[in-house]
Amino acid sequence: MIFRAFIMVSSQYDPRMCCQILSFILSVIRTVAKGGRVLGVVALSAGSARAHTSEGGFVLLLPTDLYIGSGVLAVALTVAMLLILPERAVTSSFCYKRLWQSGAKPWIRNATSLLSAICLAWLIYVGLEGPRDPLANPLPLTVWTLWWIGFVAIQGLFGDLWRWVNPWSGPVWLFRWLIGGSIGVRYPSWLGHWVGIFSFLALVGFVLADVAPSDPARLARVVALYWGLTFAGMMVFGPRWRLRADGVSMMLTLYARVGMFGHKGGRVAIGLNGWKLLHGRRLGFGPALLSLLILGSGIFDGLNETFWWLDLLGLNPLEFPGRSAVVWQTLGGLVVANVILVCCFVGALWLGLKLGRVDMALRQAFCVFAPTVLPIALGYHFAHYFTSFLVQSQYALAAASDPWARGQDLLGLGTFYVSTGFFNTQESVRLLWLCQAGGVVIGHVVALLLAHAVALRATRTRVALTQAPVAIFMIYCTFLGLWLLASPRGF
Repeated sequence: MIFRAFIMVSSQYDPRMCCQILSFILSVIRTVAKGGRVLGVVALSAGSARAHTSEGGFVLLLPTDLYIGSGVLAVALTVAMLLILPERAVTSSFCYKRLWQSGAKPWIRNATSLLSAICLAWLIYVGLEGPRDPLANPLPLTVWTLWWIGFVAIQGLFGDLWRWVNPWSGPVWLFRWLIGGSIGVRYPSWLGHWVGIFSFLALVGFVLADVAPSDPARLARVVALYWGLTFAGMMVFGPRWRLRADGVSMMLTLYARVGMFGHKGGRVAIGLNGWKLLHGRRLGFGPALLSLLILGSGIFDGLNETFWWLDLLGLNPLEFPGRSAVVWQTLGGLVVANVILVCCFVGALWLGLKLGRVDMALRQAFCVFAPTVLPIALGYHFAHYFTSFLVQSQYALAAASDPWARGQDLLGLGTFYVSTGFFNTQESVRLLWLCQAGGVVIGHVVALLLAHAVALRATRTRVALTQAPVAIFMIYCTFLGLWLLASPRGF
């Protein structure tokens, strides 16, 4: 009778639509139950990232029946996992299997990093000297579409690919070889991860509040400045700078822990997304806090576009004055949204420890449970930017074929038109809606499974009581994500 509530609600709306999403989610869960948990859920789970496109794309507001049906389904699945699902089924879902010996030579990673740095330098040059149109210049499309959406999605789905293509490791290695060593200043331990957290929030603030984050020349200067600061920091303080002060790398490292591939015992291993958070070394306070900030920043990214937010600012959504009129309101909202989210999570965690009578310090529990929200963030961002990516990636392909907007055809595409035909048929739109709603709910399922497995490992008694407040927090985040997908947007 777990899905009785879902059936009762869905009967008031479009039964066909609600049954489709229910069948979609159940097929994933059935795959896990039959032993295909490593690849079945991974292919459809939280394989996305917090992202922002170069320009606004098409917006397909989630229908009310999908919004309510998906939310009720999330509640039903939460109850099932907390009260019915056997402990062994939860813990075994995050087992891993060792594959082959990992023995990649460091010089290979340095070479790929150097190649990435060369490509980035060329993109910066094109951003400064190339076409002014963000939909024709390769820099904004590469940064906000291919990397900010696509690459981070791959990172969260498969694992740590960033260490191969980050544009700093190779140049730092080369420069140290040329000067015969490094400066070797010790990174101040009292700074912790706060520099990286600040740089991450600064990056999100630029995306959301800057008047023209997709302007090619403006973006080129910001990217060049960030690269230069990070390069200087790594030259002075070594690799610790990238792990503690580079917000981009810190974010991608967290997503890598959600990926299905990783290293265990000197071998490449594979498991359900999130297995490294359960079997790996516990994260410190800084990365744990950043996990929540990723979720909170992503939620505000969606909230910032809604009629509700514009009405709160006293603005008419149909007469939006432009981003320059709400810079400080946006930055303030970003900070407040993250503070509220962190406080709610800490409150839920504290209440769970009290209800379950768990003898664990709140700070320790925060470090253990905070990273479990990452699949929710990934699932929501996949849903939120899915349709935009379908369009923007085509512009990126066209820009790659004609980077200077001179009528070139370097990739041999011929006459190329950006297609939006998949928004014009009922079946394709329904499929897009199902993917969006499914991404949010599946992210909720994976996050809840992960949190439950972490709770079973941390404490063997009163697990349901301990997890109930955190589960309610996750349900609220899932409902909020679905509501944002269904809410009208002003710009």
